[in-house]
Amino acid sequence: MSKNCLECNEKIVGREDKKFCSDGCRNAYNNKINKDSNNYMRNVNNKLRKNYRILSEANTEGKSKITKTKLLSKGFDFDYFTNILNTNTGNTYYFVYDQGYRFLENDFYMLVNKEY
Repeated sequence: MSKNCLECNEKIVGREDKKFCSDGCRNAYNNKINKDSNNYMRNVNNKLRKNYRILSEANTEGKSKITKTKLLSKGFDFDYFTNILNTNTGNTYYFVYDQGYRFLENDFYMLVNKEY
């Protein structure tokens, strides 16, 4: 019984459990099924990536302070984050994956890194 490649439908030669005729077909198939399904999703993921990069570059010590003006000048978008943490002391942290921030006062934000 012969099998055909899931990407190009060519006959597969080799191991019985192979699904693709080549690495190129395997990569093309996986890229196609894993791509962002629409522009909205792609745009949100890009904003989250940018926010994460900004927080990571500004918080190299694991805990630091930065002004809102400086975050905005780097292109940070406060509307995009992945989760919220409310502490027992009543503080609210907004996280972009493991990089978090919390409003302090006088236009300052505390940046933190959550260890996993």
